[in-house]
Amino acid sequence: MSRMRSEIRKLYLSVGEVVVHLRHPEWGQGKVVEEMNSNIPGGISFIRIEFKYAGKRTFDNNLESLWCCYHAWVRRVG
Repeated sequence: MSRMRSEIRKLYLSVGEVVVHLRHPEWGQGKVVEEMNSNIPGGISFIRIEFKYAGKRTFDNNLESLWCCYHAWVRRVG
């Protein structure tokens, strides 16, 4: 069973999920605290992650995008 949600965009993360950034382990664990999706079909999708030692950071959440947080080394914990 895939945990990926799907609409017009292929979304990777949802509010409440716990993550780490593989290139910045010094940031500690983070939690997805906000999701912002465009109402335009195929539009942008962002998430805001609050990391324990780095504060809030915003990432693209669309797996179809080369700039998606997944391609930027953000991974779910667990």
